[in-house]
Amino acid sequence: MYYSDELIEEIRTRNDIVDVISGYVRLQKKGSSYFGLCPFHNEKSPSFSVSRQKQMYYCFGCGAGGNVFTFLMEYENFSFVEAVKYLADRAGIALPEREYSKEAKERADLKSSILEINKQAAKYFYVQLKSERGKQAYTYLKNRGLSDSTITAFGLGYSNKYSDDLYKYLRSRGYSEDLIRQAGLINTDERQGVYDKFWNRVIFPIMDVNSRVIGFGGRVMGDARPKYLNSPETPVFDKSRNLYGLNRARSSRKPYFLLCEGYMDVISLHQAGFTNAVASLGTALTTGHASLIKRYVKEVYLTYDSDEAGTKAALRALPLLKDAGISAKIIRMDPYKDPDEFIKNLGKEEYEKRIQNARNGFLFSLEMLEKDYDMSSPEGKTDFFRETAGRLLEFEDELERNNYIEAVASTYKISKESLTKLVARTAVNAGMARPVQRPKKAGGNDKPKENGILTSQKALLTWMIESEKVFDCISSYISPDDFTGEIYRRVAELLYEQRKNGELNAARILNHFTEESDHREAASLFHTRIKELKTKEEREQALRETILKVKAHRINQKTLELDPSDMAGLQHLMEEKRKLEELRQLHISID
Repeated sequence: MYYSDELIEEIRTRNDIVDVISGYVRLQKKGSSYFGLCPFHNEKSPSFSVSRQKQMYYCFGCGAGGNVFTFLMEYENFSFVEAVKYLADRAGIALPEREYSKEAKERADLKSSILEINKQAAKYFYVQLKSERGKQAYTYLKNRGLSDSTITAFGLGYSNKYSDDLYKYLRSRGYSEDLIRQAGLINTDERQGVYDKFWNRVIFPIMDVNSRVIGFGGRVMGDARPKYLNSPETPVFDKSRNLYGLNRARSSRKPYFLLCEGYMDVISLHQAGFTNAVASLGTALTTGHASLIKRYVKEVYLTYDSDEAGTKAALRALPLLKDAGISAKIIRMDPYKDPDEFIKNLGKEEYEKRIQNARNGFLFSLEMLEKDYDMSSPEGKTDFFRETAGRLLEFEDELERNNYIEAVASTYKISKESLTKLVARTAVNAGMARPVQRPKKAGGNDKPKENGILTSQKALLTWMIESEKVFDCISSYISPDDFTGEIYRRVAELLYEQRKNGELNAARILNHFTEESDHREAASLFHTRIKELKTKEEREQALRETILKVKAHRINQKTLELDPSDMAGLQHLMEEKRKLEELRQLHISID
């Protein structure tokens, strides 16, 4: 969705960055800025600075920085458009309606209607839980160790034993039978007619990443089957692409997720303070789940049930996570079945120890593989290591493969050399003398190490927004054309244009970059960590050296690009080189 520059700027200016960030970070005013503990890395002394004047934030510890849109993109994992919508709603600004085709509008309207009816159903179930009818369900939840605040936080509810109660309620609210059915809230058969999908069950509302109710899970009260029941697939609910608890876990500052199997495991972990717990929704982990997880973290701790079924589920999940670029570890719940039972019996501290001692996913899979072989016999042991060698070949990166060879050799007390030779022979026998090096996927997250010239360009941009005086000093020697790279040059052009119009507003410049990767890169250009320079002379010397470096690089680049027959271009280049030599002799002053 495209929004005009004017509208985006209005939304930004109507959401003071100090007020917004204060909702996430405790800030204290020191001088003209506000300081607090950085939400993007662990620290004990506040290094996170928010400037009301500049409408920018910056962490002197980890280098995170940007405007109010950047903050929400980083903290909430919003896209730029999601951040715009959130702040527009916060400021009471109506966004223009998107233009739809007739079919697209009908689909959008249906989704909106189902989300609204789900919201009403969730409220109804919650009220039922707190009523006399819900006493049994409420007692069940309390006996499971849940506090009232946890019950409220997760919106838990109850569908009473009358099998058409919700249907009658929703009809009384004006919803059509067809819409209630499309929302997956009712079924129909010849004997019963219309009846509720959920009745006599504790209800777990399932929310998407934006905390909208997209479906429900129900745990039966009594001995009926199935014990757990989920909403069917609907236009808003795809269980293979949603995770229970993600709406809360995504705001956790942990760099990993705890991946569970059930609702109660997630809820118990959150209540115990492990707010990064999520669960797949009554289904095995899918590639859709893995892709969703990758948006937020690069590491997962599998905390599945300790029984055979849970172990098999964990083993099935490992390759899916690996293919998505997510490293996985296994947390064992022995002697208890699941995280819920474990925490009730041994407590939070013991579970934290299990996290710290989590088993590497690949080594865990080998532990399970051992059970298929007679490790007490030479033949069985040899067959085990042959299978292990085949699995080691799945690591395409040579360094990673060698590290795992070393880890396996150490774990099973065999020589690294013999295991390496076995892996090599296995590769030859499989028809590949060396592991196939597949090209990396486009758009991957591996970032090349930033070179010195880019760091120098960032430093100039960071200096230039300090004050008009510093900007004017730099701009007398450096033009936007001296910045290399599309985003660097575009940022410089916008900054120079602003100065021409009598302002310097880095927060506004970031509005021009709506793609997530571009926005984050543009934000980083104004927050380069520069070595602390105590004296004016040191600052002027550093500034002079940086200007010379950027200017010389651009001249060299133009020299390589120049057509030898372009005499005018050659003369211009000679003039620039002459000015560069003069600049080397000058003293740059920022007075």
